[in-house]
Amino acid sequence: MNSVEKRAILGVGGIFALRMIGLFMIVPVFSVYGDNYAHATPFLIGLAVGVYGLGQAIFQIPMSLAADKFPRKPIIFLGLILFALGGMIAANATDIYEVIIGRALAGSGAVSAVLMALLADVTREEMRTKAMATMGLTIATSIMLAFAFGPLLVGSLGMSGLFWLTSGFAVLAMMLLFVVPTPLRVLKHNLDNKSIGQQLASVLKIGDLNRLHISIFALHLTMTAIFVLLPHQLFEVLGLSVRQQGLVYLPLLFIGFAVAIPFIIVAEKKRKMRQVFLGAIGLMTAALALLALGSHVGVGIILGLLLYFMGFNLLEATIPSWISKRAPVANKATAMGLNSSSQFFGAFVGGALGGLLLTQPNLLAWGLLALIMGAALLLIFPIAQPPYLSSTTITIPKNINIQDWSRQMLAVDGVDELVVMAKEQVAYLKLDKTQLTDDSRQALSHLAQSPLDI
Repeated sequence: MNSVEKRAILGVGGIFALRMIGLFMIVPVFSVYGDNYAHATPFLIGLAVGVYGLGQAIFQIPMSLAADKFPRKPIIFLGLILFALGGMIAANATDIYEVIIGRALAGSGAVSAVLMALLADVTREEMRTKAMATMGLTIATSIMLAFAFGPLLVGSLGMSGLFWLTSGFAVLAMMLLFVVPTPLRVLKHNLDNKSIGQQLASVLKIGDLNRLHISIFALHLTMTAIFVLLPHQLFEVLGLSVRQQGLVYLPLLFIGFAVAIPFIIVAEKKRKMRQVFLGAIGLMTAALALLALGSHVGVGIILGLLLYFMGFNLLEATIPSWISKRAPVANKATAMGLNSSSQFFGAFVGGALGGLLLTQPNLLAWGLLALIMGAALLLIFPIAQPPYLSSTTITIPKNINIQDWSRQMLAVDGVDELVVMAKEQVAYLKLDKTQLTDDSRQALSHLAQSPLDI
C-alpha cells in the first residue's frame, strides 16, 4: 500500500473503532443496569439497546444517497456531531425514555456507509480488498472489545460514564477525519441527471447485493439479541457478575479472531469468498442451535459463543470487501448505505426481540435465533462469487489543468472511474481491461506522460 492508502486506513479505521466501541459498550450490561432507570421494563430495556439501530437504519440511506452526489467528509462530520449529542443526552438520563431518545439520536449519525465509500475512493482496486477486509476486522474487533470492556468499566464509571465516554470517542473521531485524504471523484457515468429513486432502484435490482443485506441483517439481529440474553444466563449458570463476564468475552474474542484470520486470507487470495461466507453463516447457525440445547451448562455457553464469534468475525470482515467489489462504480455509497441500514435495522429488531425473549425458556429463545440464521442461509445460498477488478496509480503531471486532464482521462475507452487527490499529486484509475485497446493504452501513457504497465 502507498502512503495515501495507509493514511486512509488509519483514519477511517480509527473512526470506525471509536464509533463501534462507543455504541456497543452498553449492549452487554444494559439488560442488568437498565433496571435502575425510572419506568424500565424488559421490553423498554431491549428497545434502548437496539433503538440506535433504528436511527441508523432510517438515516443511513439518505446520507449515503447524498454522499454519492456531494462531498463525503462534511456528511461524516455531521454524523459524528449527532453521535456525540446522543451520548450526552443518554449520559444525563434519569428514566428509560431519555436513554431511548439519546440512543436514537446517536443512531441518526448514520455515516458507516459514507466512511466505507470514502475509503473506497482513496484506495486502488487491488488494495481495496485489503482495505475493506481491514475495516471489517476493525469493526468486528471493536464490537468484541466493546463487549469485553463495557462490563469491565461499568462498575467504576456507571452507565452515565459509559455514555460520556461515547461522546468523547465521537470528538476524537472528528479529529481523525482530518487524517484521511480528501479525494475529488470524477465518474464516467455522472449521477447529476439521476433522481434519487433511479439511483436507489439501480442498486436494489442487484440480487447478490440484496443477499448481502440479508446476511448483515441476520448477523446483527442475532448478535444484539444474544447480548441482551447472555448477562442473565452467565450469572445463573456460571455465577458471574456483569463485571466478571467481560473476562469471558475477551479470550473468546481473541480465539475466534485468530481462527478466523486464515479463512479470511483464503477467501480473498484464493477467491473462495462464497464458500467461506456460506460456511460462516452455517457455523453461526450451528452455534445458536448448540446454545439452544446446551445453554443450561457452562461448557455449552462457552463453546456456542466461541463458534458464533468465529462466524461473526468472518462475516464482518468479508461483507464490506464483497460490496466494494460488487457495487456499481457511481453508487458505492448507496449500496453501502443499504447494507448499513440492514445491519442496524437488524440490531434494532434484535434488541427489541432480546427484551421480549428475556422472560422465555432458553430453548425457545436460542432456538428462534437459530431458525432466523438458518433461514438467512437458505435465502443467501444462491449468491455468486464477487467480481475481481483492476486499477492503476498515476502520478498527476505538473503544470496541468486537473479538470481538463480528468475529462481527457475519462474519454479513454476502458476507464470507468478516476479519483484525483490533487494535494498528493496522485490519481487512481479503475479499469475494465476487457475494453482496453492498444490505442487506449497509448492514450493513457501519453496523458500520464510516462509508460504504464496496463
